[in-house]
Amino acid sequence: MNDEDLSQLRDDVLYLKDRMAIMDVVARHARGHDRHDVDLLTSTYHADGVDEHGSAINQGPAYAPWANAVHAATTQAHTHNITTHLCEIDGDVANCESYVLVALLAPDTSVVTVMSGRYIDRLERRDGEWKIALRRATVDLAFSADARLLQSRAFKGQAYPKSLRDERDLSYQRPLDLDEPPAEIW
Repeated sequence: MNDEDLSQLRDDVLYLKDRMAIMDVVARHARGHDRHDVDLLTSTYHADGVDEHGSAINQGPAYAPWANAVHAATTQAHTHNITTHLCEIDGDVANCESYVLVALLAPDTSVVTVMSGRYIDRLERRDGEWKIALRRATVDLAFSADARLLQSRAFKGQAYPKSLRDERDLSYQRPLDLDEPPAEIW
């Protein structure tokens, strides 16, 4: 391998490391939302970062408590699913567009609302770490559907673990162990 090939390989590896670090920030943000993990969600923003969700504009450190309060007041559970992710990196700045599907289960579990939108982000690498400097959330469509299946005897008989909004959720279990029962089941 000549010096030019080695230099290109180094550049390619650095680019891939940056892309993975950026995707990890986006994924940690979604997980922090769904687990109501204030520390995890806050860790995805720079201290001077800003999040815009419609008319609600929050500084990064204030975003998690605001989002958790909104979700707790209106849903029993929710999932933030990141799908298509595009990213343009220019030095220590990345401009990203992440498509998101958010499913929101009503408190009585009878209805689920699905919203589709995008996170338009500017991430910045500061002190070697990528975090969100600005996030603007869009909503492109929404619909509601019957979720009463979750209340049916047939479904409940399957004893699926429930997602929880705290560290009792199975995703925090280390090591994951089949002998450890879930904190709650349907």
